[in-house]
Amino acid sequence: MTPADAVSRTAAAPDSSSPTQARPILSARGIEAWHVESPVVPLVALAFTFEGGAAQDPEGKAGTTQMLARLLDEGAGPHDSDAFQERLAARAIELSFHAGPDAIGGSLKMLVKHTDEAIELLALALAQPRFDQPAIERVRAQMLAGLRYQQNDPGVMASRRFFAEAYPGHPYGRPSSGTIESVSSITRDDLVAMHRRLLARGRVKVAAVGAIGEEALLRALDAAFGALPEGSDLTAVPATTITGLGRRIVVDLDVPQSVLRFGTDGVPWRDPDFIPAYVLNHILGGGAFTSRLFQEVREKRGLAYSVGTSLVSHRAASMTWGYTATKNERVAECLTVIADEIARLTSDGPSDDELQKAKDYLTGSYALNFDTSTKIAHQLVQIAFEGLGIDYIARRNGLIGAVTQGDIRRAAARTLGDGKLLVVAAGRPTAM
Repeated sequence: MTPADAVSRTAAAPDSSSPTQARPILSARGIEAWHVESPVVPLVALAFTFEGGAAQDPEGKAGTTQMLARLLDEGAGPHDSDAFQERLAARAIELSFHAGPDAIGGSLKMLVKHTDEAIELLALALAQPRFDQPAIERVRAQMLAGLRYQQNDPGVMASRRFFAEAYPGHPYGRPSSGTIESVSSITRDDLVAMHRRLLARGRVKVAAVGAIGEEALLRALDAAFGALPEGSDLTAVPATTITGLGRRIVVDLDVPQSVLRFGTDGVPWRDPDFIPAYVLNHILGGGAFTSRLFQEVREKRGLAYSVGTSLVSHRAASMTWGYTATKNERVAECLTVIADEIARLTSDGPSDDELQKAKDYLTGSYALNFDTSTKIAHQLVQIAFEGLGIDYIARRNGLIGAVTQGDIRRAAARTLGDGKLLVVAAGRPTAM
């Protein structure tokens, strides 16, 4: 990269480094990226996401996509794992990959002067991973060690059972990290086939933030992603909803307190009612120290150290789900308090003051998601992946500020409904 490629800006020019000023660009190979130019520091941050994740794992091979993500930087092209990592370290290049139910992606951060070498290594990792057998066995051993450890972790066991009960027989009901049996059975051919299916330039979303100009970024996009195939069709993930509402299930573990996971219906991020549901969730259990559940469960009764809820939005399903942990003999009491508070919020709604404070917090804290180039890139690529529009960051606070009591009641009816919850307790509760 030459100095001419770096971003230059006069003092009188508009602030192009704001995430609200992201611009779409399209490379010669058809790769679209959202671009924020920022010369403040000589760094470039790249985030990318490919459609298709662990939900694409073959039957009986759960964990394949997770293993694939872990192996992409374990040797590529002419470099084995050690040589590849040495090249990254020599230039302080940060490259990582991750996988979730609906996507596999990663991030890259480098000094401007090392952009060409960083992009070269990214291109090798994406298009020419080696999948050397020693690396496969090393990563497999790491995954298996983690899975064995998790068998005694009540939080992990509760979460796994919860999703298995919520989505029985569905890809979302399988653990993304696999099981001891499934991870043990994954072969190199499975990894090669999954790589061929998932990493396609026609299904990638990219965001770039930092001191790189448009022409340099266009070249980098084609260099990094241009060698990938356009992509074939993925297996359709059938739409589903949470099942088992009203059921209470125990995962028997000999521990002094039970870890609880509970959930009910939700709305996806693209739904018009997502923003009202998001505000509602903040009031119920998303607002840390200010939420109703925190006040009722912890502050007033001392039933738990932490309690909260969040919205889960997948491509083909959504839910409102929550967590807490309490003494085995107080599980029933804790669940009653949670159910009563959900019923009260559904029937009476929040006070006007409560609603305004929630909106003030959610709008005021939003800027904290954009205090580094890497955070900005990840926010942008997630918004692109969800199809919310490049202007979403500029619109988002206005959408939250416009939420009314009527919107909250409608969102509550859709998400909290009749108050029935699917509950999983990992421990030995004396009563549920």
